[in-house]
Amino acid sequence: MCQLFIDSDPALWASHTRSFRMDGMVTSVRMEELFWRTLETIGERDDLSVPQLLHRLYNESLDAGHDVGNFTSFLRVCCLRYLDLQMRGLIPVEERVQLSQLPAADILALESDEREKAAPRLL
Repeated sequence: MCQLFIDSDPALWASHTRSFRMDGMVTSVRMEELFWRTLETIGERDDLSVPQLLHRLYNESLDAGHDVGNFTSFLRVCCLRYLDLQMRGLIPVEERVQLSQLPAADILALESDEREKAAPRLL
């Protein structure tokens, strides 16, 4: 089992720092290559560059009242969440479908229902 991970291309876990401008300030984010590739895929679905995607994620998180003090961790979770939503069939794998056009409230409700069904019932 571990061979699938151990013998994969080491370039996938090489860390890279990318700098971008957000609200007039230059910000740097350091992540592994596989996360950058996933962010590129997410952005491409809505015709956004990675800097545009990061800017949107950051601002919309703040607007929603979230503390994004560890923005890099937030981005990693966004990547994993994207892949998990695809794997569970809650968002389409087809990259031609824009993520911004998906019914987010309905998807979140389906997830909530799944969690309720999976939660152990106490008597």
